[in-house]
Amino acid sequence: MQTSILALMILVPVLAMTQGGGSQITRTNPPTLSTPTGYTHVVEVTGPGRTIYIAGQVAFDKDGKVVGSDMKTQAEQVFRNLEAALAAAGAKFSDVVKMNTYVTDVSQVAAVREVRSRYFGTTTPASTLVQVAALVRPELLIEIEVVAAVPAR
Repeated sequence: MQTSILALMILVPVLAMTQGGGSQITRTNPPTLSTPTGYTHVVEVTGPGRTIYIAGQVAFDKDGKVVGSDMKTQAEQVFRNLEAALAAAGAKFSDVVKMNTYVTDVSQVAAVREVRSRYFGTTTPASTLVQVAALVRPELLIEIEVVAAVPAR
């Protein structure tokens, strides 16, 4: 009897971890930190799965032409590009666990947040936003790279 109980105590958590076969993403905003706007302080990924790294996306269309000359229009194109890149790997914005954003003018961050909130909703990644002197081309205003976690194939 004791052996059966011991076996159950060991096997049940192991079986629970293998059910679904994918990563579990936990998002936490500790009460000891400030309340974040559009991001999550701590994102933890556990269990088996795949990690997807999306290179920095800028406001290029599929032909390599810059879309827009203002922050909001460029942000729209960047998020469309991110969506396409994530989809190519079998992921979506709710799978994104980390996002790094580079802008040339931090005073325009409200435009970026507006676009970002439409794509992420309330499922927000850990995030960093940095103002840079310039991006790869002078007409580019924003670049975003993301990391996503999804179940193993």
